[in-house]
Amino acid sequence: QLQASGGGLVQAGGSLRLSCAASGRTFTTRRMGWFRQAPGKEREFVARINRNGDSTYYADPVKGRFTISRDNAKNTVYLQMNRLKPDDTAVYYCAVYGLGSLQTVDYWGQGTLVTVSS
Repeated sequence: QLQASGGGLVQAGGSLRLSCAASGRTFTTRRMGWFRQAPGKEREFVARINRNGDSTYYADPVKGRFTISRDNAKNTVYLQMNRLKPDDTAVYYCAVYGLGSLQTVDYWGQGTLVTVSS
């Protein structure tokens, strides 16, 4: 089970930190990531991190503003979001990729809503 938290309402230019804690099993051998789905739009990739936490990849719209990290001892992945924009408003989902996969998501978190006001 993946439990996401940290969403909320923030003004443009502000910051939020999302957390996603895994329970029931560990995912230290898997890439983990964040996706988001804005109202009326399809779910889109935001960021991913490798199992060791030393390699990350970001979607262009968030590059330079968002930082993904993980703490394998806590079985948790984070998304630090800075300089937020109204376009970042969405439900954010954490994800666990399939073993060795860059495309397939095996597990999804329940989502946490981020609302950025202008």
